Amino acid sequence: MLPEAAARAGWSLDRINGAYEAILNLAFIVGPAIGGLMIATVGGITTMWITATAFGLSILAIAALQLEGAGKPHHTSRPQGLVSGIAEGLRFVWNLRVLRTLGMIDLTVTALYLPMESVLFPKYFTDHQQPVQLGWALMAIAGGGLVGALGYAVLAIRVPRRVTMSTAVLTLGLASMVIAFLPPLPVIMVLCAVVGLVYGPIQPIYNYVIQTRAAQHLRGRVVGVMTSLAYAAGPLGLLLAGPLTDAAGLHATFLALALPIVCTGLVAIRLPALRELDLAPQADIDRPVGSAQ
Repeated sequence: MLPEAAARAGWSLDRINGAYEAILNLAFIVGPAIGGLMIATVGGITTMWITATAFGLSILAIAALQLEGAGKPHHTSRPQGLVSGIAEGLRFVWNLRVLRTLGMIDLTVTALYLPMESVLFPKYFTDHQQPVQLGWALMAIAGGGLVGALGYAVLAIRVPRRVTMSTAVLTLGLASMVIAFLPPLPVIMVLCAVVGLVYGPIQPIYNYVIQTRAAQHLRGRVVGVMTSLAYAAGPLGLLLAGPLTDAAGLHATFLALALPIVCTGLVAIRLPALRELDLAPQADIDRPVGSAQ
């Protein structure tokens, strides 16, 4: 519903996508702190009830929205079933070169990066008896992502999306290679913030491409496919990272994961499909179903 909300508010897609991603990053920073404070003051059970109430309020807020396309889909636009809906989303992503390319990049980078954040960082800080520093490192990533997402609307006007995308992947790989040498904590913190900063605009770019290439009734299916690729990639990387860390150590595992990310960034610079990131939006994607009949 973001495109319709942007149109109602008079915002550009870049602005609303950046704001949406920034709010998510802010929640990742503030949420755990608020949760910890509530557990300490009112207890765990009450905190869970407060969380459930917050979910209920968000459902009511969404239900109250009056936006085009927010109601029940037209029967001609609905898939015949779950499998057909998934298949239609997959076909759309595969047949659209830019989405197919973004999906493959996301699949690769997520499979390689997620083990760093979920396995290697915790092991490193646990081995050094520094669990608090792990929290600071993750907060640095989220904080950098917050700034990057907020700055995306301005960045999109001045820098081609293709350049932003390639720079983010390449910087992530290079920063991970430096982290592989296990530098002092302040250096790791700075590198984590840089990773978050350059990757902050990536999800807004993904959203922009989906919003400007997929018809309104297909957006949910396309978003589902793109999100599923990332969720599927994570466990694959985690399955490899654990045994590799035990066999070769942190340094070698960091390098083994970082080098392919660097290669992906170098390849992305030359990919013709990413030039389509900067093409003008298609004019008829939001045409109501049946309007051409």
